[in-house]
Amino acid sequence: MRPVVIAVAITGSVPRKKDNPAIPVTVSEQIESTHEAFEVGASLVHLHVRNPDESSSSEPVLFAQVLEGVRKHCPGMIVQFSTGGRGRDQSARGDPLSLKPDMASLATGSVNFPTMVYENAPALMVELATRMQESAVVPEIEIFDLSHIYGTRRLVDSGLLSEHPHVQFVMGIKNALPVEEHLLDILLGELKRVLPKATWTAAGIGRHQTDVIDWVLKRNGDAVRTGLEDNIRISHDRLANSNAELVRIAVERCANYDTRAATPAEARSILGLPA
Repeated sequence: MRPVVIAVAITGSVPRKKDNPAIPVTVSEQIESTHEAFEVGASLVHLHVRNPDESSSSEPVLFAQVLEGVRKHCPGMIVQFSTGGRGRDQSARGDPLSLKPDMASLATGSVNFPTMVYENAPALMVELATRMQESAVVPEIEIFDLSHIYGTRRLVDSGLLSEHPHVQFVMGIKNALPVEEHLLDILLGELKRVLPKATWTAAGIGRHQTDVIDWVLKRNGDAVRTGLEDNIRISHDRLANSNAELVRIAVERCANYDTRAATPAEARSILGLPA
């Protein structure tokens, strides 16, 4: 069976405890939730950190504490920091990169979100890509719009990104890419034309999470993404109990496509990371 990276986005910057009590907010909660997800098949964790009031933070001390805990309790797991901009000072978004996680997210263009413009100016993109390169952090390119594929190509041509970047299409955020299967084919076709050596995945937001996992697996994607950042429910009338519960569902979906959860070593090989 073909190994597939299972990425778990454990908390994000939007969901709060009032939305689902299982959202891990404190450092200890995030480490425990990541370990539970790791035990059932996740090989990559996407990290945000939170302030005491649950708002999003760029504080390197918090990132360092979660990083240390994950590396201790989840041997070999790929740790990916968010450099996303919701609720964070633009100038501080790259500060945790000096901690040298395995990966970090990198959006290559701006886009409308439900109540704000998610701003990623060209100068900021270059700054973040440069800091990642200097710290040997591998980017995961976040594609919120078709034009972001070309923004990624420009960073490759400038020498700031590898010729084989890892790309994630984000589908289901209001005012950005809708969740349409034919649209994934358009995005994937253009990715293969513009960045033929890229590895890829896609994230489905909310109730579309499992649909997008299926679409990715059907198209031989390199990874799938799940987690409470994107989806707090199992069904319309039941909240998810944990990130681990969502990972178990992703593992079950993999089995339907003759694939399986990659081990941490296999995940690192798939994404071109050091063992």
